[in-house]
Amino acid sequence: MTIERLQTGARMSRIVKHNGTVYLCGQVCADAEQSIKEQTQTMLDKVEALLEEAGSSKSHMLSATIYVKSMEYFADMNAIWDAWVPEGYAPARACVEAKMARDALLVEISVIAALK
Repeated sequence: MTIERLQTGARMSRIVKHNGTVYLCGQVCADAEQSIKEQTQTMLDKVEALLEEAGSSKSHMLSATIYVKSMEYFADMNAIWDAWVPEGYAPARACVEAKMARDALLVEISVIAALK
């Protein structure tokens, strides 16, 4: 079976497609100086664009793993997440508190989706 890698660099591919499944590398916000709500929204905007590029969509998400810098951000992150996920299409999901790669980052997500 063919493995297709898109936007590949030395360290990772932003998108990997295999056997009808799309894997996205961890996505973070566009501007780490923003609040958790803005960081979450721009992160999800990036996920949506990558899924579309890969031939999928947010209604085809199978799994999401969300990393938050502190659980104090959990409710505000969920408010944005809940408005973004199409009703009836919530993926399997985990959310954990984690040390982030850069101190200003408050949230990161990794997504697995089915192709359309």
